Amino acid sequence: MKRPRLLAVALAVPLFGAVSGVAGGAASAQPAGPVTEFSVLARDGQSVAAAQQAVRDAGGTIVATNAAVGLITATAPAAGFTERVSANRAVFGAAKAKSIGSAPKAGKKEKPDAVEKEGRGSVSRKAAANKAVGTDPLDDQLWGLKSTRSDLARTKQAGDKRVKVGIIDTGVDGSHPDIAPNFDKADSRNFTKDIVADVNGTVVDGPCEYRGCVDPVDHDDNGHGTHVAGTIAAAANGFGVSGVAPNVTLVNVRAGQDSGYFFLQPTVDALTYSGDAGLDVVNMSFYVDPWLYNCRSNPADSAAEQAEQRTVIEATTRALNYAHRKGVTMVVALGNQHDELAAPHDDVTSPDYPANGTHPRKIDNSSCFSLPVEGPHTIGVGSFGPTQAKADYSNYGTEQISVSAPGGFFRDGYGTPWYRTVENEILSTYPRNVGVAAGNIDAAGNVTPAGVALGVQKATAADGRVGYYQWLQGTSMAAPHATGVAALIVSQYGKKTGHSASMDPDAVQRVLEGTAAPIACPVPRTVDYLKEGRDASFTATCLGDASFNGFYGHGSVDAYSAVTRGSAHLR
Repeated sequence: MKRPRLLAVALAVPLFGAVSGVAGGAASAQPAGPVTEFSVLARDGQSVAAAQQAVRDAGGTIVATNAAVGLITATAPAAGFTERVSANRAVFGAAKAKSIGSAPKAGKKEKPDAVEKEGRGSVSRKAAANKAVGTDPLDDQLWGLKSTRSDLARTKQAGDKRVKVGIIDTGVDGSHPDIAPNFDKADSRNFTKDIVADVNGTVVDGPCEYRGCVDPVDHDDNGHGTHVAGTIAAAANGFGVSGVAPNVTLVNVRAGQDSGYFFLQPTVDALTYSGDAGLDVVNMSFYVDPWLYNCRSNPADSAAEQAEQRTVIEATTRALNYAHRKGVTMVVALGNQHDELAAPHDDVTSPDYPANGTHPRKIDNSSCFSLPVEGPHTIGVGSFGPTQAKADYSNYGTEQISVSAPGGFFRDGYGTPWYRTVENEILSTYPRNVGVAAGNIDAAGNVTPAGVALGVQKATAADGRVGYYQWLQGTSMAAPHATGVAALIVSQYGKKTGHSASMDPDAVQRVLEGTAAPIACPVPRTVDYLKEGRDASFTATCLGDASFNGFYGHGSVDAYSAVTRGSAHLR
């Protein structure tokens, strides 16, 4: 079972609102230096107003305040601000959110996602041997839909429109023909602002496309969020693909940059908004940057970096607790670092923002946490491939895993024709603008030779609607399968009143875990991926039994079992 090792339940500061913009100026002259954005967290028992005054007294300018958890966004010159503001007894701590740069260097700096795009450059094979498993033309390629028995579940429960699923990600292309029928633009929000470049001049998101550098709520310049959304709830409309819960409502609750970074303030804002907006389930397929593991007092980090990470831990904990109290079921990807989360490898990628700041760190499991997955009230999801082999990249371990789901495994099926083919991954919705930028779709809307090599697909309806689809792998792709099943659980067993639905998140989790299909540890229990071309750091040992183990948790999510046998877990 998931061991609640990490975070004591934090008492929230007075709950008198969700996210509110607050104008404010510095009360004292600011030291000269590059302007940096900070997240300042009010101490429990202290008013947010007192923390705001502390920000001003330290020379900061308030940009916005999340009163639900006491998190303040402020800008200030970097030199000395953290120390000055943290010295005030109204402040728990401060974290450098992002450095605001100028004069960008050539080349866009994207957060690494080599795992998810591993199949790029492989030769695609048509999945002619697969049986059709759904109602839409491309569903015969969705092995994950069949693995989770979502194709059968929809004959009993396809999802209720009153059930709202939040996509806390890089955005959602609300115009995609498979997303549009289920997309709620009115409830969608974007809590990010494009970052042109970091303080070192390295391009991050690139030039702003919209006024104020804020993308519309139905826009996705990365593609990750749209892929996630399609797996959860692409419409079963006779076009393209369909999702696990094809009739539920999708809400974009954007917290990720175009470049794929997820910073503290947008993440916290997205979580508290999800609670206030009455969302039923949220999917989080990311970790909070810039630290892969947030450590309370890692000796490899400076005093300021330690304080920053303590702030991230506390603020994220408050936000997760807040969303849970408001009735939000939170499904989280377990991570792609092939770590046993009880004994992680050294962290050599943090801090990953701004550029050129990383340093190696030993990770102490008792005081270091990957967030949000190691936060309270989260359902951690591991990943497997078409043969149900644990994906080589997937994190694992009995501490944090709840369930497993299809996430793709490019190297699955060693010795078969399917080895190292994109069909081992997960096919889902792809924004046209992202495909054009990547060179996979041309200006006329045709899939380019490069796109064909990657398995990019185009669907055209009789009325002229066009949709595109791409293959990705990762625990980011596994979590949406579990999120879709969670949405079906709320649809089947939740309370419906008027235009809304609700269900206790703990009850949703009981049904999700209780109806999962058990998968035993492999024999032998220790698995290496040497023949697949991985080094010894990927070798993993499965602990536990068929009912619960570190590779699969309680088992693979099972949509049909969840909607037909879930009531037994509600007594």
